[in-house]
Amino acid sequence: MKKAFRQSGADVLFVQKFEWFGKEDWSFYRNRKDITMAQYDYLNRNSQTASIMCPSVGGNRTLKYSDLVLENVFILGTTYEYQTTFGLNIEEGRFFTQRESDGGYPVCVIGTEIKNAFFENANPIGKTIKIGSYSFRIIGVVEKQGSLLGLFSMDNRVIIPINKFFGLFGGKRGLSINVKAADIKEMDDAKEEIISIMRKARKVPYGVRDDFGVNQQEAFKTTFESLTSLIKIIGTLITSLSLIVGSVGIANIMFVSVKERTKEIGIRKAIGAKRRTILFQFLIESISICLLGGIIGILISFPISLLINAFVLPTAMPLWVIFLALFVSIVFGVLAGFFPAYNAAKMDPVDSLRYE
Repeated sequence: MKKAFRQSGADVLFVQKFEWFGKEDWSFYRNRKDITMAQYDYLNRNSQTASIMCPSVGGNRTLKYSDLVLENVFILGTTYEYQTTFGLNIEEGRFFTQRESDGGYPVCVIGTEIKNAFFENANPIGKTIKIGSYSFRIIGVVEKQGSLLGLFSMDNRVIIPINKFFGLFGGKRGLSINVKAADIKEMDDAKEEIISIMRKARKVPYGVRDDFGVNQQEAFKTTFESLTSLIKIIGTLITSLSLIVGSVGIANIMFVSVKERTKEIGIRKAIGAKRRTILFQFLIESISICLLGGIIGILISFPISLLINAFVLPTAMPLWVIFLALFVSIVFGVLAGFFPAYNAAKMDPVDSLRYE
């Protein structure tokens, strides 16, 4: 999740018609005036705290190449500054230039999902695809970015010059102005400056509430961290309870095993088995039971994590988590089996041989 925040611009402010976490209902924000290119130009000329900014606008369209068709592909119209604003890495080819951006050239940069769908075994650079009924030449492929909060794939999109977008799909659309702060430590100052400039650009009277939103990733981050804190607490309680109940169950199994094998323990001691040998025997059995449970848990949880990653939220199960889970299983195997193993180790061989 934190990686997704970084990829979508941790130091970027989003000037939009809507507020991401507004307290009003949808109709209140819907009735606001759209943000225009004239307001973007005014903000770009007057901002002192921004290092760079770009406008963006988008919508879903059908994509075609030869006989192949992709539905609901996100088409993003923006300027050449978009690459620098979001630190976009290009895997193949290049991003469009200022000349192509300002001139509204029919060029595009595609995501990896588009490349894999249309050009799995071919070089996409220079190929022509159709957005709706309009042809665009591919000049670049964006490096794989993954999904944004598990809700929107950053790789299932096509980026084109904004002037071309307006020319083909209409200019009466609300913009998002993406502002990269000169210093991430001065985000609050940048936000205050943007609000001041945008109020002038949109002619908002003094004392009247802003009719736009200046959104930032911090709002998502705060909500995410509060959610994960709750999940961690609940997860820790459930896991602790599971470990305690499981350990008690395994300890009981081991006590029963020791009781049933009392005569066997006596025979082994009578022929020279040392206490530590008996102790390690039962500890290894206890650890094996716990380790088997840990392996079964991993085999169940790993496919589930893949399903959650594919359809709900981005998840991951790195190797260190797997090794940690197995290590915890071993530790609790030792804790659960120690007292039964200790009892077995200290048994008197004569009394054990008499046991029926």
